[in-house]
Amino acid sequence: MSAVPVNRGSESTAPAAIGDLAAGEEAAVAADIGRSTRRRRIWIWGARIATLVIIIGGWQLLTSAKIIDPFFWGQPSGIVKQLNAWVQHGTTYGSIWEQIWVTFKEAVLGFVLGVAAGVIAGVLLGMFRFLADVASPYIKIANAIPRIVLGSLFTVALGLGTPSKVALASVLVFFVVFFNAFQGVREVDRNLLANARVLGASKLAIIRHVVVPSALTWIIASLHVAFGMAIIGAIVGEYLGATKGLGLVIANAQNNFNPNGVFAAMVIIAILALTAEGLIGLLERRLLSWRPPSQAEAAAAT
Repeated sequence: MSAVPVNRGSESTAPAAIGDLAAGEEAAVAADIGRSTRRRRIWIWGARIATLVIIIGGWQLLTSAKIIDPFFWGQPSGIVKQLNAWVQHGTTYGSIWEQIWVTFKEAVLGFVLGVAAGVIAGVLLGMFRFLADVASPYIKIANAIPRIVLGSLFTVALGLGTPSKVALASVLVFFVVFFNAFQGVREVDRNLLANARVLGASKLAIIRHVVVPSALTWIIASLHVAFGMAIIGAIVGEYLGATKGLGLVIANAQNNFNPNGVFAAMVIIAILALTAEGLIGLLERRLLSWRPPSQAEAAAAT
């Protein structure tokens, strides 16, 4: 009997062909997901721009038709004119850029101090139950005090300069960060803590390598709200008494029945807040790059 020849080459190339097909399908799926993500972003930005156009356009039309009184509510064209006048001629208290810098500086200093104090206090009280039980009523009382009262107290005690504004901003930031840091520490996996103790880690090492990284998601989430609170603290402090700053510009516009000036200052504040939000988002992605995406983030990506 003669042996039937077998094509060994076709058998060896079959797995490679299957692998190439699977790789091609994965690439096609990835490209489809990328196109879907880009389309979604375009729709989101389109909807955002359309919403802004509707709000501003409707506002302008209603005030031009006198359906809404521009004397009380201003109008977009008047806000643009006010911003242009500030850029060209400055404000009653000096250059508009100086007012922006003063408020921004106060907000940043208050933000840094408030975050540092909130993280330290939240981690310590979250780790040590005895300290938490002792400090709990005092923290609740301090958190219940109206912020404007604290602003008045700081203005009297620290004067009209930067320290009183920084103090008020840091207090507002502190409570936002503290409660998130405290809860984040309480949510740390107890098995991780037990394993670290079994391996001989010291208390400081546990806090540094286990507690803080585990609570970092909570802390970073609070920063998005915290900087807005820092700006509010600086503005309210300037409104209560100051020699420079956007809060003082707003107070002056109010006293002169100039709603366009109030809204123009609010536009500047919004730009500062959005800029800070973008920077905090970059910080979040950098610090939490090790974390796998959550279900919500994965769904948003697709």
